[in-house]
Amino acid sequence: MQRFFEGSVAQAISEEATSIDHFTVDGTLLEACASMKSFRPKGEDDDGDSNRWGGFSGEKRSNETHESKTDPEAKLMRKGKGQAAMLAHSMHVLMENRNGLVMDVRVAEANGTAERDQAEAMLHSVRKRHWLHPKTLGADKGYDDGGFLKRLECEHQITPHVALRTGAIKSHTPEADARRRARKRQKTIGYRISQVVRKRVEPVIGWMKEIGGLKRTRFIGRWKTSLYALAAAAAFNFLRLSHLSP
Repeated sequence: MQRFFEGSVAQAISEEATSIDHFTVDGTLLEACASMKSFRPKGEDDDGDSNRWGGFSGEKRSNETHESKTDPEAKLMRKGKGQAAMLAHSMHVLMENRNGLVMDVRVAEANGTAERDQAEAMLHSVRKRHWLHPKTLGADKGYDDGGFLKRLECEHQITPHVALRTGAIKSHTPEADARRRARKRQKTIGYRISQVVRKRVEPVIGWMKEIGGLKRTRFIGRWKTSLYALAAAAAFNFLRLSHLSP
């Protein structure tokens, strides 16, 4: 399945349908194939009776103390403030900016650092598999982390076009300096273009979730979900290429 997906990327590159310089990264949550009733204290025996877990009012539950008996790899996460928590995995997409084609896709643990970790992993992958060396990377505020911005510049030689949180940058560490450089970069035309184009990744993810069937995974565990995500991304690429071809 990995080779099938990489074939769609290789075809897009050979047809010169992709940018080799400007990329975008984004992440989302995939609802796991497990109900909230399966999220029970760790070490508790599964007696097959889930009725007593129908209500959770007043009970404190976290990933440190509880786990899903159906899919232990799923984590309790919420998309944003005020939204309901759900058992989920995370999916991450690396998109090129010319025609919005998927260059890499990963399914990982849903946690606070997965977006940045998987972004670096995907950049390394396209460099190794397809000899691509992106010059810029667009992203939303979820990637506003000084260490991540510093590594993009120093280790990957990529200019980060990342939206930053508001507020003063008071410290004087190398990570804080990377955020200051990113803030100055917000005044450039290149940054503005990247921030406009990066919104193309949202319909890509939406297609993979709604049309591709990844809104709620049909599989238990991340590795099967990863295989399905590769298939969905390849299907998106081939459909996109069919519309781009004369």
